Amino acid sequence: MSPIFEYVDPSKLIKQGAIVTAHYNTTRATLEPLLAEYGPTRIRAIQANLTAEEEVIRMFNEQTEGFSPVQILVVNHGYYPPVDATVSQMTLDQWNSTFASNLTSSFLVLREYMRKLEGATVQQKDKASIVLIGSTAGKYGEIGHADYSAAKSGMMYGLAMTLKNEIVKIAPKGRVNCIAPGWVKTPMAEHALKQPEIIYRALATTPLKKVATPEDIATQVVFISSTAVSGHVSGQVIMVEGGMEGRLLNKPEDITY
Repeated sequence: MSPIFEYVDPSKLIKQGAIVTAHYNTTRATLEPLLAEYGPTRIRAIQANLTAEEEVIRMFNEQTEGFSPVQILVVNHGYYPPVDATVSQMTLDQWNSTFASNLTSSFLVLREYMRKLEGATVQQKDKASIVLIGSTAGKYGEIGHADYSAAKSGMMYGLAMTLKNEIVKIAPKGRVNCIAPGWVKTPMAEHALKQPEIIYRALATTPLKKVATPEDIATQVVFISSTAVSGHVSGQVIMVEGGMEGRLLNKPEDITY
């Protein structure tokens, strides 16, 4: 099988026997260890700007050169604006940019996947599986990030729920699911998670009182993408957030009686 990945570490699926195409935009530095370890017969990297229609088309055309059509698609690219901006403060440019980076780009990737799937064999179609990576922001919202929250919510509850009903017209056993993490211990989040106020708010409504690791997310990707294990699971949003029950909105001093 040939999954195509967009920023998720694909090593777990490679170890399960997958042949992987890994997408990157600006740098493939994080992929170099895997490329060196497994070689071009097991993994290769393709560059593309996923907000550009012609580049997404090119990426899928390159993927089919020497590899079988994509069976498992993991859509995990995206952009989280680093500066808080409430709806009243947000510019239209930021709103449009966030939607282009998160939702429109996902549509372009999904569309090309579906088009390529039409030409696949019956055996290849039988293992068709799409895994979208959402966010707790898509379920609970996030103050200062309405753009990101709306884009992820659109992916999780609009796009995914529609696509699960459309994929079966092309691949009768095709499945679409979504994994929605909260905070994850990545290099990008490392600095923020060292700040007491941020870590408190991240865990105050989380029974497990811990932050997810990248392996937690990758394990769920393997689980839900597997036809053998999850072949009758479609249209699900799996929250990987330690049992989180929404947001902590107010500090004690914010509340008057």
